[in-house]
Amino acid sequence: MVLALCATGIVILALLSEIALPWLEDALERRRANRRLTAAAGYDPGREQRAERRARALLRSCVNQEEWAMYRDLGFIRVWGAAPGSRRDGAPYAYLIYPHKPIVAYVPQTGRLLSEYCVEFLDESRPYGSARLPESDDVLAKWMALTGDEERLLGQANLHVPGRQVDPRHVRRDLWRLGQWERRRERAADRPAGGAVAAP
Repeated sequence: MVLALCATGIVILALLSEIALPWLEDALERRRANRRLTAAAGYDPGREQRAERRARALLRSCVNQEEWAMYRDLGFIRVWGAAPGSRRDGAPYAYLIYPHKPIVAYVPQTGRLLSEYCVEFLDESRPYGSARLPESDDVLAKWMALTGDEERLLGQANLHVPGRQVDPRHVRRDLWRLGQWERRRERAADRPAGGAVAAP
């Protein structure tokens, strides 16, 4: 019985190697060819990192201090909706802008998620890199489009129900983190110079 099982296992391994070996050889050859192409094209592996550093500097120069601090600390930016009265308290809706993810609309007072707006801005600077913009450039493009012409951006975006591409639990956690972040900033702003806390 054991001998029969061993013989069957050997036969199966031999058959699998006959199928898998050509596939593995092809994959290895494709990988070598890609390396040769990127080396011949003068590919620079640090290019994406430098592009992201430049993109962060540009984003910082365009958004306000609160939005920059939010992106730096939390990894996303909140933009208030452009409807009348859409500022902080009483705003009917706001957006969270993530890099390379849909824009998420929500109700600030309740945290209820409204929708996802899928938009994409491509990097046309070929031949290097990918078609995607650096993360900070993607955030800046969405921020500029929302703050410049919200109605047009939303009209061109693909509209989805919440949770289609961005996990609602992740967004709710980010909204909680945003609330905590804002409370810490408010407490820091209320402290007198020198760090001493005023007596009640």
